[in-house]
Amino acid sequence: MDIGGAYGGGKAGGAFDPIAFVQRPIVILRAVCWLFAIIVFGCISSEGWREESNGKEYCIINRDGNACNYAVGIGVIAFLASMGFIAGEYLFEQMSSVKTRKHYVLADLGFSAFWSFLFFIGFCYLTNQWGKADDPPNGEGVNNVQASIVFSFFSIFTWAGCAYFAFLRFKAGVDPSFSSTYESDPSAAQQYSAYPASNDNDQFQEAPFSGQQQQQQQQQRGTVQVSASSEIRPK
Repeated sequence: MDIGGAYGGGKAGGAFDPIAFVQRPIVILRAVCWLFAIIVFGCISSEGWREESNGKEYCIINRDGNACNYAVGIGVIAFLASMGFIAGEYLFEQMSSVKTRKHYVLADLGFSAFWSFLFFIGFCYLTNQWGKADDPPNGEGVNNVQASIVFSFFSIFTWAGCAYFAFLRFKAGVDPSFSSTYESDPSAAQQYSAYPASNDNDQFQEAPFSGQQQQQQQQQRGTVQVSASSEIRPK
């Protein structure tokens, strides 16, 4: 697994290579989880239930309906989650926000670890109930139940592997050379600063005149005053 950029992914906006994508270990492991989930819930759904003479259905795993429902439940959710995480792997490289990548990695880590634990509980539960169950008539459904138990055991390790890859991503963190987006880069908000608000008390100051210019102005003012006084003097 390549570790670099931000949480194990490179910069957003790169070209998508489908061959390189399907060859990534995490994508292969997700596909294996998806396949195992189909086997777990498919085998129980197809051959795990029998119908009695009165029309009621019962689970062939020691007549414990909870055992069949549990296997189908965790299998269906694992099936949907596997497809969702495969789509997430495709979108991961397109996530330009560091926070979004971090949230995805944490969700992946938490869900994968939790579902590995649920498959461990399911394996122990199904194995215990199957050991107490009577042999079904004509051995119908035996292979299906055994396959569901076996692949529940395998799913423990595949989902734990997904959690391990997510932990590596979280541990890798953000490479200092990774260029974040406007959302995650605090300096980007300061790229375009507004002009400071004008203060009403601020006044424009004219450039001072030179000494010669001031003398000329004073002489012109004196001449104007003398002319004005001579005009208003009575004759």
